[in-house]
Amino acid sequence: MTLSDRVSLLAQAPAAETVGSPLVNISIFSVFVIVTMVVVIRASKKNSTSAEFFTAGGGFSGPQNGVAIAGDYLSAASFLGIAGAIAVYGYDGFLYSIGFLVAWLVALLLVAEMLRNTGRFTMADVLSFRLKQGPVRTAAALSTLTVSLFYLLAQMAGAGGLVALLLDISDRTGQSIVIAVVGVLMIVYVIVGGMKGTTWVQIIKAALLITGAGLMTILVLAKFGFNISTIIGSAQDMVSGSASEAVAARDVAAPGAQYGGSETSKLNFISLGLALVLGTAGLPHVLMRFYTVPTAKEARRSVVWAIALIGAFYLFTLVLGYGAAAIVGPDRILAAAGGQNSAAPLLAFELGGVILLGVISAVAFATILAVVAGLTITASASFAHDIYASVIKKGEVDDRKQVQVSRITAVVIGLLAIGLGILANGQNIAFLVALAFAVAAAANLPTILYSLFWRRFTTRGALWSMYGGLISTIVLIIFSPAVSGSKTAMIPGSDFAWFPLSNPGIVSIPLAFLLGAIGTLTSKDNESKEKAAEMEVRSFTGVGVEKVVAH
Repeated sequence: MTLSDRVSLLAQAPAAETVGSPLVNISIFSVFVIVTMVVVIRASKKNSTSAEFFTAGGGFSGPQNGVAIAGDYLSAASFLGIAGAIAVYGYDGFLYSIGFLVAWLVALLLVAEMLRNTGRFTMADVLSFRLKQGPVRTAAALSTLTVSLFYLLAQMAGAGGLVALLLDISDRTGQSIVIAVVGVLMIVYVIVGGMKGTTWVQIIKAALLITGAGLMTILVLAKFGFNISTIIGSAQDMVSGSASEAVAARDVAAPGAQYGGSETSKLNFISLGLALVLGTAGLPHVLMRFYTVPTAKEARRSVVWAIALIGAFYLFTLVLGYGAAAIVGPDRILAAAGGQNSAAPLLAFELGGVILLGVISAVAFATILAVVAGLTITASASFAHDIYASVIKKGEVDDRKQVQVSRITAVVIGLLAIGLGILANGQNIAFLVALAFAVAAAANLPTILYSLFWRRFTTRGALWSMYGGLISTIVLIIFSPAVSGSKTAMIPGSDFAWFPLSNPGIVSIPLAFLLGAIGTLTSKDNESKEKAAEMEVRSFTGVGVEKVVAH
């Protein structure tokens, strides 16, 4: 839906006037910002070394880190985008949740412990361990920065849509100012609090988000006598009564509303599923979380905690999505200032009035702030540690300077995210996140798996895999219906699309694996055998990185 379509719908729909009280919403936002800022400032007292700034000195326990991972992972896309997609499309919207959750099994089984054992600060530490430092670190840093920017884009777009609804700001200028405020707060969190401050913000936000979603789920279930079938039946009645013929024709309990109807659409769904399932294990801001715990055992515990919390949350979104369709209705959701992303806040207003809306909105806002802070510290750490310290300075740089460069990078990334977020305002944020996952799955995961499990893997293989995955994904996205040539395109009215799928994962992920293999097999096996053996031992045991544990 283009902005003009949304504005015309807004004008037609009486239900899309100011939702709740903008003053109450701002007040609850402000309380959260003040509380988290106090936490960040308190956490910032020990932030002088790179280990403290980048990974909080490995000082968090498994359960704490698990909650923080859930906080990092359950973004605005999860809360607003998925609930909205289920409310409007039914079953097909829930497919995002399934993909996001199953992905954690890949991360737990294949990546979490070995990555933790091998690296120190960033993903590039692992990828370059036994390969040529300069080119591999540069490629890994570029990939990290690209994924982080895509993800930041989604969160910023989410901030614009959310605040449009809650503060009754329907013009682009007002929404742009809000996006800028989010960006500035994000920069402050990162440069003041570092990883420790950011992690505590994540923990607070995750607790609030899961509690808030759980409360709303109980209220929805109570309204329908704790009967899921009744909720789905009522949702179907509301959808069937929609003023839009396309919406009214949908069966909310059957697949195909969003990803059915044509072979291209079904193929697009498979592509999306691949990106979601494989992308998580390649997300730099999630991978970096494994370094904030002292041992591999705690890394495993943190993933188990994360899976439990994330799984519970996605079950909540199922009820919330169908509940929003049954109580609010798809017409009101699509007509609201935030479009599809406004389903959860509108539902909160219907269930608990102004106060619940204010609390849930503040939680959603907190979600955006926390996730963008996590992304920014990851991107800035990657640049400072991988490019500046390791490539430009060849490892000859003191801790203080590394931290200083990271802070400067955080400011630059923040400003860039603000600019791009303003441009992306109005897009479905679940879709934007799916693109970030496609880049992570194609550019990062093949190289990570090859590095950890294939002793023959070479520098050429790593570079071909990373650059091939990164470039193919971005090129295919640019020339896809997601950017031009469709009603929901990023650039409406233009048409330069030749790639038929909105998500390129089905092409770019296998291509990256293939390029990594070809690059390795066609290059001379001149990598250090000793380094490969050391990495193998280290990845399984943690020797050299673990704290000493009494047995």
